[in-house]
Amino acid sequence: MTSREKLQYCYELAFCPPRLNEVWYQLKQKHVPNREEIGEALDTALLLHGALPSDGYASQRALNRLALYQAKARAYHSVHFIRNLRKSMGRPALPQTEVPGNLVRDIGLPRFSHK
Repeated sequence: MTSREKLQYCYELAFCPPRLNEVWYQLKQKHVPNREEIGEALDTALLLHGALPSDGYASQRALNRLALYQAKARAYHSVHFIRNLRKSMGRPALPQTEVPGNLVRDIGLPRFSHK
């Protein structure tokens, strides 16, 4: 995976409930060959739910999009879900509470809607 694809995957884990459910199911069934990579992606996904950075981000548009994603994800309790998945994997607590500026990118997510 390229760094852009990894960041896209982390955004999907953070803000797209079907993708997060997919990972949860894989962990539950113990069908995860790359457990360390999933753990790192969940770490980054949790960081994406942190406080918005005051500097170092790519663009105002990217910052606005991230804020919108964060607000919409609250309805699905994504933060708690990610924390619980990390806890079940034995991941250490993250000391950082602010989204690193280099993670703020204008990344689009797949369409998500109830059928």
